[in-house]
Amino acid sequence: MQKNTLAWQKLSAWGVRQLRRLLLLVFSAWLTFLLADFLFPLPTFKANQGFAQVITDRNGVPLRVFADEQGVWRYPTSKTLVSPYYLEALLGYEDRWFYQHPGVNPLALGRAVWQWMYYGRPVSGGSTLTMQVARLLDPHEKTLAGKAKQMFRALQLEWHFSKDEILNLYLNHAPFGGTLEGVEAASYAYLGKSSRDLTRAEAALLAVLPQSPSRLRPDRYPSRAQDARNKVLSRLADNQTWSPSEVADARLESVVAYYHGTPMTAPLLARRLHQEQPHQQVIKTTLDAELQLSLEQLLNDYIAAFPQGTSAAALVVDNRDMSALAYLGSADFANQSRFGHIDMINAYRSPGSTLKPLLFGLSLDQGIIHEQSMLLDVPADFNGYRPDNFVKGYSGLVSARQALQRSLNIPAVQLLQQLTPDVFYARLAQVGVTLSLPEGATPNLAMILGGVSSSMEDLVTGFAVFGRNGKTRPIRFTQDAPIAVERPLISDGAAWVTANVLREVSLSEADTQLATRVDQNIAFKTGTSYGYRDAWVLASSKNITIGVWVGRPDGTPLAGNFGRNTAVPLLKIILELMPDHLLEVPERPSSIERNKVCWPLGTLQSQQQSHWCYQTKTAWLIDNVAPPSIKDPFLTQWGSYLTQVDVDQEGHRVNPTCGVTAKRHAIAVWPLAAEPWLPKAWHRDALLPKWAKTCTPSGNDVRLKIVGLQSKTELYTSTEAPLLLNLDVLGAQGDVHWFHNGHWIGASTKPYKRALTISSVGPQRLTVMDARGLTETIEFQVLNQGG
Repeated sequence: MQKNTLAWQKLSAWGVRQLRRLLLLVFSAWLTFLLADFLFPLPTFKANQGFAQVITDRNGVPLRVFADEQGVWRYPTSKTLVSPYYLEALLGYEDRWFYQHPGVNPLALGRAVWQWMYYGRPVSGGSTLTMQVARLLDPHEKTLAGKAKQMFRALQLEWHFSKDEILNLYLNHAPFGGTLEGVEAASYAYLGKSSRDLTRAEAALLAVLPQSPSRLRPDRYPSRAQDARNKVLSRLADNQTWSPSEVADARLESVVAYYHGTPMTAPLLARRLHQEQPHQQVIKTTLDAELQLSLEQLLNDYIAAFPQGTSAAALVVDNRDMSALAYLGSADFANQSRFGHIDMINAYRSPGSTLKPLLFGLSLDQGIIHEQSMLLDVPADFNGYRPDNFVKGYSGLVSARQALQRSLNIPAVQLLQQLTPDVFYARLAQVGVTLSLPEGATPNLAMILGGVSSSMEDLVTGFAVFGRNGKTRPIRFTQDAPIAVERPLISDGAAWVTANVLREVSLSEADTQLATRVDQNIAFKTGTSYGYRDAWVLASSKNITIGVWVGRPDGTPLAGNFGRNTAVPLLKIILELMPDHLLEVPERPSSIERNKVCWPLGTLQSQQQSHWCYQTKTAWLIDNVAPPSIKDPFLTQWGSYLTQVDVDQEGHRVNPTCGVTAKRHAIAVWPLAAEPWLPKAWHRDALLPKWAKTCTPSGNDVRLKIVGLQSKTELYTSTEAPLLLNLDVLGAQGDVHWFHNGHWIGASTKPYKRALTISSVGPQRLTVMDARGLTETIEFQVLNQGG
């Protein structure tokens, strides 16, 4: 018994000594590791370093990638963002015990060494995922010393990083061939989708691809890639990671891959955001990649029919949050002959007539007009500014509605004169619509006809008010952009009335002179700059606003390039891609109702005497208010259309010099400047009472006189010798405008002589009008020679 006790004591003492030696050995190894870790620290290798900058759409689909300094495309991802199938395939095939081992798996390593010695060649790898990350972090030679270094780095990784952090490093840096690194970049490059959307078969393929990325490239060697994938599937079935039926289904899926290369969608917006945020790793835009790609192909095809040097641009914005859905700054980014590198969305160009709807809406709110107000489309001189219409000729009297639908210039300038250029300029600036004036210029009447420059971005921002109840805010291009304060430009009633006017103009109607009521949900306005340099169309519904531009980025003229001819056809194609819910019509506000108004006074029919109402129109009114007609801009003595005259007991016109008892009589008259387009019964001479025989007209009643032809004359002509008349005008001031049968045929300055050639037969009407709005008309007959 004593011997046994003594033996046990000796054994225990030996065990304690061995344990102490073991602990000392472990402690020494630990100190050695810590010292080595201090002396040979891990190279700088953090999860947010070394990535390409990726510009994505709203769903994370890469649009464009700006590679890192080495030209490598890495799209950052993480364990929580990739498909669970990929994680199962990766860990099931590469490292089942990843979450248990300390960075090195002794059993796997021992098995690999034994197989190498037995077969004389490597049969299975002994590297863990941590060791593979270590090799990516600090490459080494394939020697025993290199392997030892790799294991040391693996232990360091496990010491400094968590398991999930190590896994994320692998997901982002695993080699997939060429400049591709990381599973997300590989998934987009080979499969055209995010790694979060991988099928089991695709997950198995990407799990094995880093073993030999060049030899197994699925786009070049699909059969090799499929064999390697099936090897992964077999192992996943053997270790019961996936069920036999799941593996069988995955095997049925063929390997079909195409190399998509570095994405190049929305390149100009991507370039813009890259320049604005050069250090942001991932910039998530508001764009819809599918819509963007469709429109890029559409623009490319559309512009192919135009001469070299011509480009096009389009911007599609969701009115609900002012986020851009598509951004096409040029028609073909890679085409230098079409200046594809120039972004025409933020380039400043003449807007043509696209500002007219904004002026119309502001004029409604300011009580200057209602939609059926009477405006003048006649030759006009606004303090030295003499605009012409885009289509030569004048219409006389037009409603504000017609003037906007036909994009008439003279009425637009008349409105801007009433609102004032300063107010118009300031109100647009308040909501982010910048109008750039020529150097040294101040806001002026020419602005409304394109005498300023602006960008498509600003124009779309402004035009969006017609789908957003009169309010707007800056356009958002990135998901993290703060939502700016919403600012009102016009009331919801003015926005609805203006859009309703514009919706009546048919997109398919070739004749811009007439507006027709159509079943159309989009309100649009065209514009053309001087010299056909810029063709525009802006369009808005309740939920979407679209801007389209066609022209030459270098600013040279392009024959036939006007809004209706080149921009509208492109808009129509774009609209075909829009879902119906984006093209809804805004609801009519409760402030809008219909009522009857009368011309020439322009006010409600119910507020006028019946004999003042020469023409009745039905108008959409805001709060049932109908402002009176704008006064004649020529500022004649008949500046008001309701004039007071003195009449005697017989109703004859008199003045204070007549010495008779008189009473005041109110008469509605038309503007003198419109008389060339009015029937004779509406001329002022016909409407005003005749002068009493005992009275003489006052000196203010000056008349023009056409010299060289008398009224009621019969003239003769023949086809061989057209009729030539040499005419003159007496009593005129300023420019004299000539009208033949209601058509403007030109203007003349003093001495007001004009040669008129007439080749048609039948009744003729010749009218002249001077700068004061005074007119004179003669009617005559032209007959065939001998007829």
